[in-house]
Amino acid sequence: MTDGVYQLKNQVDRLTDLVRGLDRSVTLVGQQVTVVGEEQRETRGELSVLRSEFAEFREVHQRTAAKQLAETRVGVLQDKLAHEFGHHDVVRRSATGMLQAFDSGLVTEETVHRVSEELMVQTPRYWLAPVLVAMARWAGDDRDGCARAINEGFQRAPDKTSLFMALVLRRQRREAAAVRWLRHYLMAQDPAALGRAFAVILECISHGAFGPGGVEVMRERLESWRTQLLRDEEKLRAQVAGWRSYLDSHIALPAGHAFPRLAAVSPQWSQMEAVLARAEAHRSVLAKYTALMSAETEPLDRLEDAVDDILDLLVGDCDDEELPLRRELAYHEAVIESEGDVTRAKQAVMSDGRTMETTLDYLTIQTRSALNPAAIGVSASTQRIAIAACHEWFAEAHASFTRDYRGRLPVEVQAVFGTAHNTGAETFQLPTWTGSFTKPIEGLERSLADHWDRHGQSYVDKLAFNWRRQAMIAGGVVAAALLVLALCAGIVPALIVAVIGGGIWATVLYSQNQSAVRRQQEIRLHLERGRAQSLTQLRAAGAELVDWTTRYREADGLESRVREMIAQLATAGQAPTPFERRAVTPADARGE
Repeated sequence: MTDGVYQLKNQVDRLTDLVRGLDRSVTLVGQQVTVVGEEQRETRGELSVLRSEFAEFREVHQRTAAKQLAETRVGVLQDKLAHEFGHHDVVRRSATGMLQAFDSGLVTEETVHRVSEELMVQTPRYWLAPVLVAMARWAGDDRDGCARAINEGFQRAPDKTSLFMALVLRRQRREAAAVRWLRHYLMAQDPAALGRAFAVILECISHGAFGPGGVEVMRERLESWRTQLLRDEEKLRAQVAGWRSYLDSHIALPAGHAFPRLAAVSPQWSQMEAVLARAEAHRSVLAKYTALMSAETEPLDRLEDAVDDILDLLVGDCDDEELPLRRELAYHEAVIESEGDVTRAKQAVMSDGRTMETTLDYLTIQTRSALNPAAIGVSASTQRIAIAACHEWFAEAHASFTRDYRGRLPVEVQAVFGTAHNTGAETFQLPTWTGSFTKPIEGLERSLADHWDRHGQSYVDKLAFNWRRQAMIAGGVVAAALLVLALCAGIVPALIVAVIGGGIWATVLYSQNQSAVRRQQEIRLHLERGRAQSLTQLRAAGAELVDWTTRYREADGLESRVREMIAQLATAGQAPTPFERRAVTPADARGE
């Protein structure tokens, strides 16, 4: 019996060693699981960075390829324009030069005749070539030849020829004849489908290039067109929409970098960011128009110089045949300027390239002269007059712009906490907590702290060692073993084995309990750090909300100043132009 007990004791010792080894293995596996979890998170982070880098590389590659293609196409298009329409540029350069040659008297009539006739031969379909021949015949006092050449130019481009002759006659101070040509030009125009060269008329108004009589004719006609077109609600809405798009272009950049904690915790941040960016557009608009309206333009001393500048606009306008190539060239140049950003290039072409349309209505020409004078080809003085004419649309667009972003201002700003927190091999998911910044920050901090304490303690309690369950399992196993041994070997050996087995189970259970206690302590430390970080983030978000509110109120406060400035724009075009008040000499009155 003693030998049997001894052998049984050895078996129990080996079983104890196995249990202890199993416990160490479980502990080691737990540690390895933790390491694997960390490595997995690191791998996911590295993959995310790699994905971002790849996306960035692909975008850079696409932009580089687009820019290189655009550079190639620009060269090809420029060569094609030079080859197919380069002679048009020669005619354009010769037009103003011929007028200045007449002024200086340094060029003989024979030279002017020869040059104009050569240009007529080289550009048989271009409207300006026969007009230059008419000028040469006029200088040579060839009335019949001049009339035939003007008629030829008129057949090719009646509007441009009429306007050119009106400007040339005004340049020669023949105001009565210039006004007749101008009236003829205006009467032939459709205000709903004006040619691109009509921007020259706006330039004439700003410079007073036709004298008081011509300015009065133009203003009467333009006011009649304006009244006629304003009856069309669709066109009116289109002008307001154009000004609204212009205001949208002044929207500031996103301000998330300035309020990172508020952006991280508030579900209303996207609204707040959009509202602030739009409110700060007032500052940009105010700065631009204050500078524009306060800038002084130096008037030209000579009427001839003013008319020459306007003539440059007229003759410099590309022919309809050139438009497709000009549009494509403008697009590829925009791609190069945007460093290969095709989307931004298309937006730029849509904004500026639409001025290359064959016809526009008068209201649209006026709006574009105000918003983008460089694209339509007018000066800053013309832009001021156009702004004055458009101030009502500007005011309506500004009112709707302000109303829209103010309507998006959130009534309540909240903070939400409910993210997952890493606690080693496991993850603690904090249930969602929502607080409103309409309440004092101290109360919010207490509420969030209580939320953390309540759910954190519940999470820790679930990790506690279940003595009762484990003891019942151990008791059941020992009782079963005792019954079997009692039947096989007797009561005494069974009691001895029961004592030894119970001790082993107690040791194992104690070891597991200690591991659970250590794990609970680790979890408490993790949760305490998460709790402190959440409270810090809540406190910082509250401070950033104060800063955001101050910044928004300052930006929104500029709305009244912009509104007053727009109202003042109505008088921007009422200042006398350089030649509008020029006295009419007796020679002018006689048309000499």
